[in-house]
Amino acid sequence: MNFLAHTYLSGCNEEIIVGNFMGDYVKGRDYLLFPELVKKGILIHRDIDTFTDAHPITRRSKVRVASRYHKYAGIITDIFYDHFLASLWDDFSTLPLNAFVSRTYELLKRNYKVLPSSIKMWFPTFLENNWMMAYQTIDGIELVLERMAANTSLPNHAGYAVEILSERYESFKEDFLEFFPLIIQFLEEKYEIEIKTQRAGYPDC
Repeated sequence: MNFLAHTYLSGCNEEIIVGNFMGDYVKGRDYLLFPELVKKGILIHRDIDTFTDAHPITRRSKVRVASRYHKYAGIITDIFYDHFLASLWDDFSTLPLNAFVSRTYELLKRNYKVLPSSIKMWFPTFLENNWMMAYQTIDGIELVLERMAANTSLPNHAGYAVEILSERYESFKEDFLEFFPLIIQFLEEKYEIEIKTQRAGYPDC
């Protein structure tokens, strides 16, 4: 799961959303330094990653890109799954995607001081490029992958990734649709948060 899915899977509490958003950038026991609900969001992020990485459905997806991406295949699958969440958004939320994304950007800006310095370095570019809306299209996915390759250790095979996505689109989509309800159920049961219904009201949706 990438940024869109992680924020969606947080439910409706602002601090949990912030914690989940920044989960990759808080290592080890450093999560204990944050407020209680931010800590909960970080732990939810870690559980999402563990559940996703170990699941046979996502492993099936990763195999399709592993020949080029190797150990990074999971990152590519995460990006692809965010694409399907964005493109099928109305199946998962009554709040329009652009409204959800705008709300997420605003709450992240309100909580900017809580974000790790490693996020603050790229956060303005993240907003400027409207990263979370870019997931909707294959061209947007290519842009996201190119930007990630420029700023991380991810290999720059964006053209290959979108070619595989286009060629095996229905297979990836079927994997996502089979997997995503399972992770929603897992998180709702473990953390007693409501994910399935996301409405315009905030913070209780």
